[in-house]
Amino acid sequence: MSLRNIGVVYRKELVDSLRDRRTVISMTVVPLLLFPALTLGMGLLGATLMSRAKGEVPLVMVVGGEDSPRVVEALKKNQKIEVVPGSADFADQVSNKTVRAAIILPKGFDAAAEHGEAQTVGVDYYEGDIKSELALDTAETSLKDYRVTLARQLVSERGVPGNLVEPFKVEKTNVAPPEKVAGSTLGGLIPYFVIILSLTGAMYPAMDLTAGEKERGTMETILTSPVSRTDLVLGKFFMVLTASLATALLSLTSMAVSFFLARNMIDKLVSEDNPTVHYAIDPVGILAVLLMVLPLSVLFAATLLAIALFAKSFREAQTYLSPLTVIVIMPAVAALLPGVELNTRTALIPILSTTLVGKELMAGNHPWGFIMLIFLSSCVYASLAIAAAVTMFNRESVLFRA
Repeated sequence: MSLRNIGVVYRKELVDSLRDRRTVISMTVVPLLLFPALTLGMGLLGATLMSRAKGEVPLVMVVGGEDSPRVVEALKKNQKIEVVPGSADFADQVSNKTVRAAIILPKGFDAAAEHGEAQTVGVDYYEGDIKSELALDTAETSLKDYRVTLARQLVSERGVPGNLVEPFKVEKTNVAPPEKVAGSTLGGLIPYFVIILSLTGAMYPAMDLTAGEKERGTMETILTSPVSRTDLVLGKFFMVLTASLATALLSLTSMAVSFFLARNMIDKLVSEDNPTVHYAIDPVGILAVLLMVLPLSVLFAATLLAIALFAKSFREAQTYLSPLTVIVIMPAVAALLPGVELNTRTALIPILSTTLVGKELMAGNHPWGFIMLIFLSSCVYASLAIAAAVTMFNRESVLFRA
């Protein structure tokens, strides 16, 4: 093995790849444009829709209550909802989004409440519709406030101190720093997108440097050069690895910039009465994720190179490599599911382990034992993939498959 020969092959393949439009697009354009489109586009759209939904005064129907004017009046005082008269088809109106929620008052509600009799108030809403769920929250808050007010009035009439109804209050305080809040919310998504883009960034160069060479008829010319097969495959491998790492690095950079811009824009869309949670992405966590993705990129590059070598044409190589996207996505998505945690067993599963440890790193946690185990196991898998690629490249039946 000659480092000089590997370097010559690498430089040659790098220059050729940078001249290929598909490689440049998959390696640079996609990661640079994907995250701004997702983060800014979807983030701004979601914030705008949520802001509009919260600013809208929903129609809430009160069914019954003809004999209970006090509770109806209490509901009408809430400026965040607009109370409309009841109707027999209230369920259909909620389902058709004519009204956002319906409060069903039992008969004789006020009279029963005065005598201390327990009553059940129903609230119909449209689950999954954000405006209906916001109306539900507002209606529940209004009913709870009225319940406390009514209870204080009843105990006061009996000579009992009113503060016994609500002897204490609960005050919530978030003690988690912004980095941990962001890590818990976005920690699984960042490694997920980086891993997927690392794969796609390496896919086109791997196909072009193997099946593409066969299709163009230049594979034989390269093999006649005074360079060993091992040096040839390692030179091509480092080119594919460069594409994978460049895609990962550009995606992380694009993600950080997009997140910063989106956070500022979203904060401006939300009123002061309804502030958003202020996130802060830890740059050290992002660099740690990139370090953990490094052996995974080696695994991707070698695996793609070995598989694409079987193909006789670029189109056939696409057929072979396309299912790998699904194979990579499945463990990456599994890491986002609740209940899937980092342990010794999951630390040995490729892709899944990297996504899980990425979540911990983004949250500011550093499980060094698992980090070392995942990094070493990923290096072992990557070494096996490189050995397989070298073996395939030394087989004439693979290189010149008829």
